[in-house]
Amino acid sequence: MLWKLLLRSQSCRLCSFKKMQSPPKYRPFLACFIYTTDRQSSKENTRTVEKLYKFSVDIRKIRRLKGWVLLEDKTYVEEIANILQELGADETAVASILERCPEAIVCSPTAVNTQRKLWQLVCKNEEELIKLIEQFPESFFTIKDQENQKLNVQFFQELELKNVVISRLLTTASTVFHNPIEKNKQMVRILQESYLDVGGSEANMKVWLLKLLSQNPFILLNSPAAIKETLEFLQEQGFTSFEILQLLSKLKGFLFQLCPRSIQNSISFSKNVFKCTDHDLKQLVLKCPALLYYSVPVLEERMQGLLREGISIAQIRETPMVLELTPQIVQYRIRKLNSLGYRIKDGHLANLNGSKKEFEANFGKIQAKKVRPLFNPVAPLNVEE
Repeated sequence: MLWKLLLRSQSCRLCSFKKMQSPPKYRPFLACFIYTTDRQSSKENTRTVEKLYKFSVDIRKIRRLKGWVLLEDKTYVEEIANILQELGADETAVASILERCPEAIVCSPTAVNTQRKLWQLVCKNEEELIKLIEQFPESFFTIKDQENQKLNVQFFQELELKNVVISRLLTTASTVFHNPIEKNKQMVRILQESYLDVGGSEANMKVWLLKLLSQNPFILLNSPAAIKETLEFLQEQGFTSFEILQLLSKLKGFLFQLCPRSIQNSISFSKNVFKCTDHDLKQLVLKCPALLYYSVPVLEERMQGLLREGISIAQIRETPMVLELTPQIVQYRIRKLNSLGYRIKDGHLANLNGSKKEFEANFGKIQAKKVRPLFNPVAPLNVEE
């Protein structure tokens, strides 16, 4: 009897131990990850992986960013690497480009060479070209609409936009070059006509247009109707052609990115804050076009930031350009001026205003006056005899 009880007890312990050792219902996260990675690796194109290893490329980065390229049947690792090396890229540069832009290896060498010739239209030499590719590989290897891109490059050159500007646009505003050439030509015509319609001269229009395209090329993605609507709205608000011309000169194409409702909201906000007439508000806007350009939440945040620093509405109205500064910049500049004993809330905001370069120049002048001793030319000299 005792023997049976002992046997039953041992059997229960064994069953209990087996239950404790049974596999969990769900796999641990890491195990699933390893399994998935192994499964993906088994489907990868081994020839592609081996060739990438040959060029010291970190495969883990590619798997993490765009692992799909490793699954492609047809790739051109060696051919793309050779093209980059022909342009002067060393082994480190080639690896870096392929790691950050893995889709380069699925581009055909013929298309890449065509892209190379296209970019060379605006680059002084191959050294400049490879530097651009190293900085912006995705822009270079976004290969589509190449004939259209070429026509757009030539069109911008005909407008006398400098090659250095065009190359910058190729890397930072590539969508503009994928825009149909006829659409870009139409938008440029609309911009030229709009400038001339409000009283601008032919000579100034050319300078204005080139600055506009270099600073805000995305204006070409707008529609002609949107530009016309904005100009008509400003005229309805009482702005004369000359005043609109002033705004165009200061805001360039950014003015055309504003919709009438946004402009109306900003105007209403400013009028309410400054308690001014329509005429006075127009003068403020002409001094500080940011009152039109920035949205109400941005203007409100900047206004509150200035008020917290002890600056009055009257001071802001006298120098509205201070609203172009972020609250962080305002705080930094006020602290610097306070270190010299200059109390901004008791003085003029001109010393707070301006670009970084202008502020530092003004700060230097105030600092020099603070340090330099006063010299009285008629005071007797204390000379020991």
